Amino acid sequence: MRAAVAALLAAGALLTTQTVTAHGANNPYERGPAPTESSIEAARGPYAVSQTSVSSLSASGFGGGTIYYPTTTSDGTFGAVVISPGFTAYESSIAWLGPRLASQGFVVFTIDTLTTLDQPDSRGRQLLAALDHLTQRSTVRSRVDASRLGVMGHSMGGGGTLEAAKSRPSLQAAIPLTGWNTDKSWPEIQTPTLVIGADGDTIAPVATHSEPFYESLPGSLDKAYLELNGASHFTPNTSNTTIAKYSISWLKRFIDNDTRYEQFLCPLPRPSLTIEEYRGTCPHSG
Repeated sequence: MRAAVAALLAAGALLTTQTVTAHGANNPYERGPAPTESSIEAARGPYAVSQTSVSSLSASGFGGGTIYYPTTTSDGTFGAVVISPGFTAYESSIAWLGPRLASQGFVVFTIDTLTTLDQPDSRGRQLLAALDHLTQRSTVRSRVDASRLGVMGHSMGGGGTLEAAKSRPSLQAAIPLTGWNTDKSWPEIQTPTLVIGADGDTIAPVATHSEPFYESLPGSLDKAYLELNGASHFTPNTSNTTIAKYSISWLKRFIDNDTRYEQFLCPLPRPSLTIEEYRGTCPHSG
C-alpha cells in the first residue's frame, strides 16, 4: 500500500514538474506572480526597484535620464521601455512611471531630450538612441533582453513614440500618451500600439490626434485606443492608476508575451468613471 501511495505521489510530482516546465517553455519571458486587478492597480508591483542616473555628458543622441530596474538578478533578464517627456518638459514630468513600471518587472528608462523644444521626429530618434544606450552601454545592460523593447512618451514624446515605432519595426510595444504630431497617419507601424488620449485635451484634442492615430494603424495590427474620462492633456504627468494599469497590461502582453494579462485587455474594458471609451482588436494575435 505504501509503495502504491509513494508511486502515485512520485507520478504527481513528475506531472507537476512537467507542467511547470512545459509552461515555462511556452513563455520563458513571464516575470512575477500571476496578476490580479489589484496587483496592476497597485502603486508598486512585486519587484523591489533600484535606479541609476545617466548623465547627459555620457549620453549620445539624447539628454540623459534615469534607469529604474528590478533589484533582483534571480529572474534573469527583463524587457525594457524608454519614456520621453513632451514639449518644453523635462524627465521629471514622466518620472512617476519609472518605479511604477519597473516594480512590475521591466527595466525603465525615463529620459530628458536634447532640448525641451525638440519636435516628435527628433524625440523618436532620441527614444531609439536611449534604447541603444540602455542595451549596449548602460551599467544595467546585462539585465535587459535586447529583443524585448518598447517605447512610451507624453505629448510630443507620444508623437515621437509613433515615429520610433515606424522607424524600428522590431519594437514590441508602443504607448503614446496624449500624443501630438502633425502626421496623423501611421499605416506603416508594425508594433502593437496602445494609444491613450484624454477627453478634455485642448492641446492635442483626440479628434485631431489620438483618434486618427489609432484609426490609421493597420487593421491587422494588435492595437487599442483608451480615452481617459475627465482628463486633460497633462493627466499623464502625475501618477494615474488607469494609465498605469493598462500600460502595464499592454507592456506585459506584448513585450513579455505574457497572456496572463490578456484578461485586462480582452474583452474590451467598458466605459467607467475613468474610461470615456476603449476600442481595440480582440483577441490579440501577438
